[in-house]
Amino acid sequence: MTTLLRIDASARVTRSLSRMLGDLFIAEWQANESTIELIHRDVGIEPPPAISEDWIAAAFTPAAERSEQQHDALTLSDTLIEELEQADVLVIATPMYNYGMPAALKAWVDQVVRINRTFSFDLARGDRPLEPILGGKTLVVLTASGEFGFGPGEFNEQAGHLLPHLRSISGYLGARDIHHVGIEYQEFGDTRFAASRDTAQAQVADLARTLARR
Repeated sequence: MTTLLRIDASARVTRSLSRMLGDLFIAEWQANESTIELIHRDVGIEPPPAISEDWIAAAFTPAAERSEQQHDALTLSDTLIEELEQADVLVIATPMYNYGMPAALKAWVDQVVRINRTFSFDLARGDRPLEPILGGKTLVVLTASGEFGFGPGEFNEQAGHLLPHLRSISGYLGARDIHHVGIEYQEFGDTRFAASRDTAQAQVADLARTLARR
C-alpha cells in the first residue's frame, strides 16, 4: 500500500488551481490503486509558525539533553517530520506568490528540514558536511502562477524561485525522483490560460496513472 503525503499551500480554499490539481492527482491515483494511505496537511489553512530562537536552540540541542520546554518547542516539527517519514510520495500543491513559495509552505519546510532528523551535519565530510537522512521518496510538485515563462530558456526563468527552491531542498525531504506540473497565465484569464490549465490537467492525470502503476 502506498502512502501519500499531500501538502496544500494555497491561501485560497475556493477557486484554487493548485488545490484542483492536487484533487485530480489524488483521485486519479486512487482510481489506479484503490487502497492507499493518504496524509493531508493543509498549511494554506493552518500555517505552521515560523521558527524562533527557542526552536533553533531546541533543534540543535541533543535530544537527551533537551528541557521539557525544548521538547515542547519541537512538538509540531516532530509531528510534521513523522508525516514525511511515512510517505512514499510527497505531493506539494502550491501557488507561486511573488515569484517564490508561499510563507506557509516555507514555514513547513523550515519545520521539517531539521538537523539529525532529516539531515546530518559532519565537518569530517569536508566541503559537503550536510547529508540527507531520508530517502526513497517521490516528490510531485503541482503549481499555479499568475505569470508565465518560467521554464528553461524562457524570459522569466530567472524570476521563478518556487521550483528551484523545492528542488534544492528535495534531498532533505527524502526525494530524488521529482516531477512538476504547473499552470501559468492565471492572471491573464485568456486562451493561453485555458490551454495551460487543460494541458496541466491532462499531464497530472497521466502522471498519477504512471506513478500508481509502478
